[in-house]
Amino acid sequence: MIHLDTSFLIQSFVPGTSSAVRMESRLVKNEDIGISSIAWSEFLCGPLSPEDLMLAKNLFTFIEPFIDSDAEESAELFNLTGRRSRSLADCQIAAVALRCDAQIATANTKDFLVFQAHGLMMAI
Repeated sequence: MIHLDTSFLIQSFVPGTSSAVRMESRLVKNEDIGISSIAWSEFLCGPLSPEDLMLAKNLFTFIEPFIDSDAEESAELFNLTGRRSRSLADCQIAAVALRCDAQIATANTKDFLVFQAHGLMMAI
């Protein structure tokens, strides 16, 4: 299972980007692709064309919810990784991926590298 970070999903709609190429490859291989409700919410903040929204809704028939244990895990990750400003959403996305035993696909690798020491796997 691969969970998409918001940055990866946004970039996957931009033709020619590495995220678009990687997404197409994953879809061709019929890989299991998911997204957390946190990343989905960020994505919906846009800007977003109606066509891109329709494509994304067709891609994700299930949005992984953020549950109580994710809140606890994300707070722990936030504290363990230096309480970086503006990183709480990344901690929440990482917590959901960890619970689901999913790798993370992101266009902002540096934002998620700190979570590898806590078990998060990066999708290549």
